[in-house]
Amino acid sequence: MYKDKVIAVLIPAFNEEKLIKRTIESVPNFVDKIVVTNDASTDKTKEIVEEVMKNNSKLLLINHESNQGVGGSIATMYKWARDKDVDVAVVMAGDSQMDPSDMPDLLNAVIDDGVDLAKGNRLLNRGIKKSMPSLRYYASQFLSLFTKIASGYWHIMDSQSGYTAINKKALHLIDWNKLYRRYGQPNDLLVQLNVENMKVRDIPIKPIYNIGEKSGIKMYKLFFTLSWLLFRRFIWRLKEKYIVRDFHPLVFFYFLGGVFGVSTVALSIRVIYIWATLGYVPSINALAAFFSFMSASLFILFAMWFDMSANQNLK
Repeated sequence: MYKDKVIAVLIPAFNEEKLIKRTIESVPNFVDKIVVTNDASTDKTKEIVEEVMKNNSKLLLINHESNQGVGGSIATMYKWARDKDVDVAVVMAGDSQMDPSDMPDLLNAVIDDGVDLAKGNRLLNRGIKKSMPSLRYYASQFLSLFTKIASGYWHIMDSQSGYTAINKKALHLIDWNKLYRRYGQPNDLLVQLNVENMKVRDIPIKPIYNIGEKSGIKMYKLFFTLSWLLFRRFIWRLKEKYIVRDFHPLVFFYFLGGVFGVSTVALSIRVIYIWATLGYVPSINALAAFFSFMSASLFILFAMWFDMSANQNLK
């Protein structure tokens, strides 16, 4: 136990035969239960975990018959933690990229400060730009920006970090069957937590790279997939939080911003078409495009400002 709280570490694993044993053995002694989900691995992940289980009574293995993605694996273990009435559930990757020495900081935020979800932030580490692959670093920056807008947690960065600690209240409140099943799971979770007015905090962590891990993430594909997911979840959050459960005029600002945004694109295309075919720029059309652009910008910026103010208490 840690500060009289039951702690479970949840480890999603898919083809992690090289590092899964190291990850399990690195878990601090104060942890009460270690749960590994073998997500239909095709290597020796299952056999290695079963071998470690012989000398570790805290270890539990859950096997998926078919691959459900990292989000599906985490959802399975969250449901287990909820049903076992665990006080705090910590997610760690199976490739040993998360430093166990950072775990107390995550737990302290949840146990002592009343935070519902404490998540690691690798981007606060001074050496991250050198240690993290460049493509992943810049993609994480852009996705973090999009996640701020979609989730309403404007103070959160490094949205793709999977090193998290979640409390019992959130475990029982979120419908884990509706959680996104792939690499967008942390982003989707933030959106759902915001609708439930859960407090989320970033905790600086030390990322670990170049220890033999092999990422299966195709960043260019992930970027577009998550962008679409975040857009859909953003619309859902606005509807659920600011129309269904309560009302806030920011929805009108976002709506009008969207209308003027579409008008800006249409008017700009018309200006370019006339310029290219007839050789001149229609002044009224150009002025209308500029007015539409300014209106869209102002409406959207004011909507963001209202959203930020509405979520100030969730830090």
